[in-house]
Amino acid sequence: MRKLYVPVVVNLLLGVPAIVPLFLAWYILANGPLAAIGWTMQDPNENDGMLLWLVIAAPVFCLFGLVWGLINAWLRRRTQVRGSRYWPVCAAASIAPFLTIFGLL
Repeated sequence: MRKLYVPVVVNLLLGVPAIVPLFLAWYILANGPLAAIGWTMQDPNENDGMLLWLVIAAPVFCLFGLVWGLINAWLRRRTQVRGSRYWPVCAAASIAPFLTIFGLL
């Protein structure tokens, strides 16, 4: 587990800007499909449709996913971790700031 310290710290730092795409994903889901099946309440002021949100969110998702994937692929090659522990640990570390800020942790 000592070998994962640097990737975990890097992914915690990457998790801070990840708050934006994760919030966008939650907003799109909460006002779209989850509201349609009755699991959430749709924002009454959200009447522009989902295409606008997808146009705004798609570049943000792609840019963050590209940066996150490239950094983690580079770190994975330099980290000698056996098995498949690297990716779940890094994904959890990246999501932790979002969950902490929104009170889910």
